[in-house]
Parts: sequence; C-alpha cells; structure tokens
Amino acid sequence: MMLSDTYSPPQDPLDILHHDAEILVVNKPAGLLSVPGRGEHLSDCLISRVQAAFPEALLVHRLDRDTSGVMIFALSAHAQRHLSMQFEKRTTQKAYVARIEGQLEPRSGTVDLPLIVDWPNRPLQKVCHETGKPAVTDWKVVKYGEGETRVRLTPHTGRSHQLRVHMLSLGHAILGDPLYATGEALDHPRMMLHSEELRIKHPDSSESLKFRSKAAF
Repeated sequence: MMLSDTYSPPQDPLDILHHDAEILVVNKPAGLLSVPGRGEHLSDCLISRVQAAFPEALLVHRLDRDTSGVMIFALSAHAQRHLSMQFEKRTTQKAYVARIEGQLEPRSGTVDLPLIVDWPNRPLQKVCHETGKPAVTDWKVVKYGEGETRVRLTPHTGRSHQLRVHMLSLGHAILGDPLYATGEALDHPRMMLHSEELRIKHPDSSESLKFRSKAAF
C-alpha cells in the first residue's frame, strides 16, 4: 500500500501535551504524516499543522504515518540543536506499546538485527547482516490476548520501520501494519503501534522530563 493511494489523514485538532518557550510536545494521530510527502496530495502533515499554530516550530524527529503518540518539536534553533543531539547520541528514552500477531514468547527479550532499505520494494526495510545499520529493540510482554500479544517496545536505535521489522523478524507482525502484516493481521482499522513515552532533557534547564500519552487501543 503506497501513501498516494489512500492518504486521507484524520482532521483532529492538535492534541498538545506540553508547551513552553523552547519545546512543544503533541500527541500525533495515526494516519497523519510527520512531514510532507512528495506531491501536493501529501502536503497535509503534522509539522504543517503545528506551524500553523506555532510558526517558529522546528522538526526534531519523526514518527511513521501510521504510528500515533508522543512527538516533540523545538521552538528555537537552540532547542532544535540540543534535542537533535540527544536523539543522535541516543540519550533520549522512548517506549512504545504495540499489539502484535500471535503469542510472543518468552515474555521479554532483545532483537539485535541490522536494517537497511529494501530498494526494489521501498519504502520497505529489511534485515541485512552485510550492509544494514545496527538496530536494537527490547521487548516486554504486557499481556496475552486471543491470538495476539500486547507488548512494550524500547528501541535503542532509531532506524526507519525498526519496531515493525523487528517484530516481523520474530514472526509477530504488528496488527494493522499496511506494509508488513498479511492476512487477518492486516484486518484492523489502524496500525496498532503507539509512541507512549518520551524522556528528554530540557534544552534550557537540562531537567529530565517525561511525556506520556496513553494508547487509544
């Protein structure tokens, strides 16, 4: 499924979790691009909506179109540099919640598999031990359901589609994933992946801050 085929983003108003002089934290809805895609039909995105209300807002990181949850924007060049460095040095802490296909066992573990774009099938990503970039994800089972598992995912790297491909590599696609799920796992109203928690140091005070947003699923 390509973005241009089905892009009809939700029109929810901005859900602001935190706002001060340096940073803005919002709860991104599923189905909305973080940044514009190629073509006018893909121009509607979270950063354009944020900048309509906060013209000074600057991008720091992204979430996939079909992922919801906590996303932070800088409100000054200083804040953007400071936050971008935290993401680059992996001093931020991110936690996601997902519903995945099947019963994941054991109850916790780590996926350490390098990832790279699958060029003939882009934007898909794939595991490649020769040319892939390091990618590490911890998982912890929250609870088991009928034919599915709810998990908490903690990425230690920020590769494109990392959580989606790592779960797939375990044989448990994220439910509703339009790119990697198949069969009944695809039959969901949205992708069941949500950025639940983000910890950063404030660009001015260096105070450690934690922002949370409960998943809607």
